Amino acid sequence: MTTDTHPPAGRPLAGKVALVAGGTRGGGRGIAVELGSAGATVYVTGRSSASGRSDLDRPETIEETAARITAAGGVGVPVRTDHSRPEEVRALVERIAAEQDGRLDVLVNSVWGADPLTDWEHPLWEQDLETGLRLLRQAVETHVITSRYALPLMVARGSGLVVEVTDGNTARYRGSFFYDLAKSAVIRLAFAQAAELQPHGVAAVAITPGFLRSEAMLDHFGVTEGNWRDGVAQDPDFAHSESPAYLGRAVAALAADPRIMSRTGRALATWGLYQEYGFTDADGTRPDFAAHWAKELQARYGPLGDPL
Repeated sequence: MTTDTHPPAGRPLAGKVALVAGGTRGGGRGIAVELGSAGATVYVTGRSSASGRSDLDRPETIEETAARITAAGGVGVPVRTDHSRPEEVRALVERIAAEQDGRLDVLVNSVWGADPLTDWEHPLWEQDLETGLRLLRQAVETHVITSRYALPLMVARGSGLVVEVTDGNTARYRGSFFYDLAKSAVIRLAFAQAAELQPHGVAAVAITPGFLRSEAMLDHFGVTEGNWRDGVAQDPDFAHSESPAYLGRAVAALAADPRIMSRTGRALATWGLYQEYGFTDADGTRPDFAAHWAKELQARYGPLGDPL
């Protein structure tokens, strides 16, 4: 049983319960750890666990994420879950309800895992259709399934926050048909959930990082988080990247904001939220990829566009 009465100073989410779907690595892991750092109990899910890897065949596990949550000051609970399987998601939510007296304060839909399915080289009519449709099932249907089973816990309590993690917060084309459709659809999921949840006191937003230094991106540049700046020689834009903790701190700030309903239905970004909430990245910097884009990339690629 948890309680949110008089949370300790510096732990604004003490007593809160969160579910981070897709928290094995990347932005999902960063969000899960920072929610824990703010004091929350965090159920972290994914297909990669100590008992076996997913088809991505990466080394990160939900158990590692849970351990980091606990080390940060929260309570990490790993639950291996395939969010494309409704029966597994139903069982997950039933477990949370049973263990937390029906409480769920924050739902983060961060399931992705579709990088290997993204074709950056070909237009729609030259792409493999089944691969593209599989991307949509992995990146969009999983979010719908998770919200379908998790939202009743929030509605019953009359409070909560749903966070849809996406890439970009404008209508700008994202470079590949199915990728663009998935990331745009996730923003619409937040908008539609906000409309239906508002009468029940539950907020829903979409959020994007800037240039994210995920584990896969670090591997791409052959660096670690400790020496990531060595990758700037390969790509100058990498100097303006941000760690998953930056995204996590943005979400933790939103989850602790008593006026969160004023933001419901919006597509947000780390580069706007740090200015409002004052958080920093793990190294004390405040990356602002939109500012970098306007200064260095807009002449080549055009403006990012206005937030949706």
